[in-house]
Amino acid sequence: MAITKIQSESLNLADTYNFTGDVTGAGGVNTPAFRAYMSSHQTLSNNTVTKAQFDTEVFDTDSCYDNSTNYRFTPNVAGKYFVYTSMTLESGSQTQMEYAHAYIYKNGSIEQMQTAIYSANNVSWQTGGDIGTIVDMNGSSDYLEAFARINVFSGITKIISTTKHNSIFGAYKIIE
Repeated sequence: MAITKIQSESLNLADTYNFTGDVTGAGGVNTPAFRAYMSSHQTLSNNTVTKAQFDTEVFDTDSCYDNSTNYRFTPNVAGKYFVYTSMTLESGSQTQMEYAHAYIYKNGSIEQMQTAIYSANNVSWQTGGDIGTIVDMNGSSDYLEAFARINVFSGITKIISTTKHNSIFGAYKIIE
């Protein structure tokens, strides 16, 4: 193996370099990060904003997601985070949904919401509540939660989930 002595001159960042060894100290990591889903359906009270109970973790890199009590993500590293939720929202009866909302809350207040409005009877009974947004977090006390609200003409309201594919909640730190 040939060893080449690097001169004291700076690298030209406009040049192209082929590295044959390990490059360390470049880039960053997307942690803390988590993804969780609901292990069963969650029944909601009609027209009431309710916290979604994502109780099963797919992963939680830094133990920042509480999946048993508060169902919230409190990252321990400051920065910008991509946060997302996807919920299957359903009225218990076909064609009885008036509207449905999915929310991401930061520190107890709405940060982002998605709305499906039908405004007429006999239109829909199931919809998706999908949100993806970037949120600035302080790394100590800021927290994120997912909520839902469904209003129906008749029937029950619920978030559908039986596997890690139906209704999910997650976040990861963006490399800055």
